[in-house]
Amino acid sequence: MDLKKIFDEIEKVDPEVYSKLDSRRGILKSFGSKVAVAALPIALGSMFKKAYGKTSDTVVDVLNFALTLEYLEYNFYHQGNNTATLMIPTTDQPSFQTIEGHELEHVNFLISTITSLGGTPYTPSHYTAGNPYSPLTYDFTAGGTFPTVFTNYATFLDVSQTFEDTGVRAYKGQASALQTNLDVLTAALQIHSVEARHASHIRYIRRLSGATDTNSLVPKPWITGGVAPANAVAANYAGEDNTVQLSVNILTLPAASGTTSTNTATEAFDEPLTMSEVVTLVTPFLVS
Repeated sequence: MDLKKIFDEIEKVDPEVYSKLDSRRGILKSFGSKVAVAALPIALGSMFKKAYGKTSDTVVDVLNFALTLEYLEYNFYHQGNNTATLMIPTTDQPSFQTIEGHELEHVNFLISTITSLGGTPYTPSHYTAGNPYSPLTYDFTAGGTFPTVFTNYATFLDVSQTFEDTGVRAYKGQASALQTNLDVLTAALQIHSVEARHASHIRYIRRLSGATDTNSLVPKPWITGGVAPANAVAANYAGEDNTVQLSVNILTLPAASGTTSTNTATEAFDEPLTMSEVVTLVTPFLVS
């Protein structure tokens, strides 16, 4: 059996096949002396399953988890941008319209990706097909915790920053679950970085508006010691006061000033959130 010829024909059909596997050379080497002729069909079948096998349910579950968050964020910004009170100042409206557009692109991308992987995309309750805006699905007051979220700009900014920071931590928490599909992992990380840019920009807007965090200091582009924009969302920042990474105490590392402060140690590293932690945090915003 001429394996080289077989692989040549496969590569003509799918030029990227070897990027899905270990490498052409590695495959030929492994087949060269270790696989008996009678076992070749089984070995080849295993190889093709690795390259073209069905995506695991875990990957689809993680993408649907991400889709749930993106629907939440898109609906939040859509409602904020279209509120009758015209709460958002004219100077800031383009930023939030852009963020809304990004969240909608994330929604549509995730729906398409989940479908292409053979999964069923999450759809919000009271969902109208073709309309990602599902106002009856969400309670952005969180059961009355934020009664002025769409009438008081400061409250809107607090909730907005919290959604973005939580989204960043949520994507980070699921990265390891996507390692079985590097293409999906790459796409998720691309979304993750954009969510971080949203968070930083909203912090900048809050700073310009004169807002302060719960420590009475002006907002920074990064998270400091688990400090939240408001007491009501403190749970979303739990764990961000961690100063130990991979068993290394960051406080013991050398710094330009000679010592590393707790603020610096916590600002230099973001902490992930588990899926269950995120679900607990966003549940108050969902209507059953």
